Amino acid sequence: MKRLLTLLLIGAANPALAQAQQDHAAHQAAPAATEADPHAGHVMPEAADPHAGHVMPAAPAADPHAGHMMPQADDPHAGHGAAPSGPAIPKSPPPAAATSGATHAADAVFGADTMAAARAALYKETGGMTVAKTIVDRLEAGFGQGHETYLWDVQGWIGRDIDKFWWKTEGEGAFGGPLESAEVQALWSHAIAPFFDVQAGVRYDIRPEPDRAHAVIGIQGLAPYKFEVDAAAFVSTKGDVTARIEAEYDQRLTQKLILQPRIEVELSAQDIPEYGIGAGLSAIEAGARLGYEFVPQFRPYVGVEWHSKIGDTADFARAAGEDVDAVRWLVGVRTWF
Repeated sequence: MKRLLTLLLIGAANPALAQAQQDHAAHQAAPAATEADPHAGHVMPEAADPHAGHVMPAAPAADPHAGHMMPQADDPHAGHGAAPSGPAIPKSPPPAAATSGATHAADAVFGADTMAAARAALYKETGGMTVAKTIVDRLEAGFGQGHETYLWDVQGWIGRDIDKFWWKTEGEGAFGGPLESAEVQALWSHAIAPFFDVQAGVRYDIRPEPDRAHAVIGIQGLAPYKFEVDAAAFVSTKGDVTARIEAEYDQRLTQKLILQPRIEVELSAQDIPEYGIGAGLSAIEAGARLGYEFVPQFRPYVGVEWHSKIGDTADFARAAGEDVDAVRWLVGVRTWF
């Protein structure tokens, strides 16, 4: 009886329990229902365009710089190597007023006598002064082939930049023997270029005998590459025409040590038997001197030089029993003051 009552209670409770479980499962499994849309099924009108009926401009906004010329950046090379673009400089003569005043305006302030003295002093100090110089170019002794010889070659001048009185003397001989040759020249020297003078004057030969005078015309100066050149033509009182060309060059090996190559050539237009000179190229000397310049005014040197008589001059020398070719060792000094 008790068992029957228990089964009835279980059966009555199962439907309610089953329904409760079904409701709980439905809430967990099914998503929450979406809230119903109040406008569902209604056709919504499109929102009105606030610009409807307005014509929008198609052009872009105006350029604030429209119509303005923008300056270009300065050229950093402007004016470099370019011809000026300004107006051409007039080439007409100066106006008359430019030369209408006093020749020396300072005369009105300081006085004509004072300014005349000042201008004379300025002219003298800037090129109008009188200058003088003496150059002992060669003062030497020569040794060779049993002969000991001596030689001098001295020249100088006094005057101004353009015009000078120029004098020259040279000669040679043997120690213990007679003077072989000697001459003196007196010349007017006129500048014809910054480094060249034309010279004219007279030359007088003391030796060899008979003594003889010559008219001289020549040129002397500093040629390109600093070659010192002295070239002259001579016309004797007997009508003999001769010429001499000398050239030398100072090559500085150091500031003090100087090598000087030198060459001298003599020519004649005709035979001069009394002087032992033949027509054409008559003699040549070539050598070199190595000097040490203790000060600019004093240069001792040693050197070597070759002498040769050529053509008819060599024939005259052979007939007189003289040497035609000779080599001499030299010792000497160059100085100036």
